Amino acid sequence: MARAHALHILVETKDEAETLKEQLAQGAKFAELARKHSLCPSGKKGGDLGEFNRGQMVSAFDKVVFGKPTLEVHGPVKTQFGWHLIKTLSRS
Repeated sequence: MARAHALHILVETKDEAETLKEQLAQGAKFAELARKHSLCPSGKKGGDLGEFNRGQMVSAFDKVVFGKPTLEVHGPVKTQFGWHLIKTLSRS
């Protein structure tokens, strides 16, 4: 079973996600932005979702975590929860 460890920031709008992604590109810390902006309870932990198995997250989220390069910020990604920026730390 494939496992991954990921961080994410969840916001209401695509514009908000794109603004945060620009801030990250300019050197902002992912964990600080997650604590300040994320609507997910994981925001309190810097957006850290811990480790999870493929299939535990919604499909669009899973595709990014298990299909895109690690240690890069991907998104905005739309799910029924809102817009995500996703950073996969590791995969096994």
